[in-house]
Amino acid sequence: MATEEEPLSPGSRLFNSPEFNCSIIVTLGCKTRGNPNAIIDGLKNTLINHPRFSSKLEMNRGNGGKPTWVRTKVRVEDHVVVPDIDPDMEEPDKFLEDYISNLTTLPMDMSKPLWEIHLFNLKTSDAESVGVLKIHHSLGDGMSLMSLFLACTRKTSNPEALPTIASKKKRIGPSPSLNSIFRFFVRVWFMIRLIFNTFVDVYKFAATLFFLRDTETPIMSKPAAMAPNPRRCVHRIISFEDVKLVKNAMKMTINDVLLGVTQAGISRYLSRRYDQEGTPKSKKFMGRIRLHSAIMINLRPNTGIEALADMMAKGSKCRWGNLIGYVLLPFSVGLENDPLEYVRRAKSTIDRKKLSLEAVLSYAIFKFTINVLGFKAGEALVKRVFGNTTMTFSNLVGPKEEISFYGHPISYIASSAFGHPHALSLHFQSYADKIIIAMAVDPTVIPDPHRLCDDFSESFETIKSAVLERGLCNEEV
Repeated sequence: MATEEEPLSPGSRLFNSPEFNCSIIVTLGCKTRGNPNAIIDGLKNTLINHPRFSSKLEMNRGNGGKPTWVRTKVRVEDHVVVPDIDPDMEEPDKFLEDYISNLTTLPMDMSKPLWEIHLFNLKTSDAESVGVLKIHHSLGDGMSLMSLFLACTRKTSNPEALPTIASKKKRIGPSPSLNSIFRFFVRVWFMIRLIFNTFVDVYKFAATLFFLRDTETPIMSKPAAMAPNPRRCVHRIISFEDVKLVKNAMKMTINDVLLGVTQAGISRYLSRRYDQEGTPKSKKFMGRIRLHSAIMINLRPNTGIEALADMMAKGSKCRWGNLIGYVLLPFSVGLENDPLEYVRRAKSTIDRKKLSLEAVLSYAIFKFTINVLGFKAGEALVKRVFGNTTMTFSNLVGPKEEISFYGHPISYIASSAFGHPHALSLHFQSYADKIIIAMAVDPTVIPDPHRLCDDFSESFETIKSAVLERGLCNEEV
């Protein structure tokens, strides 16, 4: 194989630095027993054809001494781990959770491409067998990796067809049906709001960098404990149809509902933790808590499943890598008498963030800092973003129908990430008729992650019940 080299992008370098040595954990629940040989053969014919999954990382390549991807020959068997386990063990869910937690403490082997998959013929609560993918975040961001993963799968209803994911075309500006004069004034008002919101968001972003830190709560990492600890990865599954019922009844988006559920779940959990610690907090105090999530926003012009070769092709709209900006999303915390108020506040927050260029400018600031002041300065900038905020939040769109992974029908997909300082990483993943709430938590800060998961699912049920009791679903659109 001819040696091919490619330098790391700034984002990939960041995810490989000692401060942010981030990896992604994806748990795949399967509906049938696992066949390791079929998966190995499938990987040989698909995944390793992608340059990033057949390249190893050399940290001091050439005279410049910069980190570089170098193509290498891949032996797939070295990346597939099949532990020798008792398939009839008494607590399979706990065993799997402990195994994944141990994976978060083990560094990736730098002598080979930075990915591996662990296969378990183990019946759990949600699956007949399980696969766990561990992928270093320097290989790509969530959208790149999800697109590549889906390109390796097929619809169970049609084994020759790629899965499909929901997408929507963004329309910016006034409706074409408006008359030209009114449309002009609407455009002007749109630009004024965009400029104003962007200015305010960039100011708050800078303030967070330099002096404005979130309120210390039971879910926030302590400054003295910023070194990454082992993570516990847990998940819950809720009905996508139920989420759409709430969405349609309240005339909102899926993201509005999920953010509302997040605010409700965190409020419920914090209230309990304060009571358990003997420091009951009033509703007024809860409402004054400053709590932000650092959200990584995909900056590509479109989403979708691309052919493996096209992902790295010049000119492709779906370029590979870590092309992400940061948005600081404020969370409204407090116990509400009306559970639907969480969703209304979420919609107000998201609608405002949609009219802002915060993600684009944060990416530009990061690149400018690296180009002018060096990589260490850029790393310090991102470290302050994570150090002064509370959690990480993301939402990945999955396939609309059931898929199979090299002949294995998938029951659920739970994605998490670890390696950054936040004690709580929250990921929503849609898949067919499910939405998976996945969390990666620092157990020294959040010792009861299953209780936190329950608070999220119970909060959603409370919101859904409120919609049904008030007959709002009759107004579904």
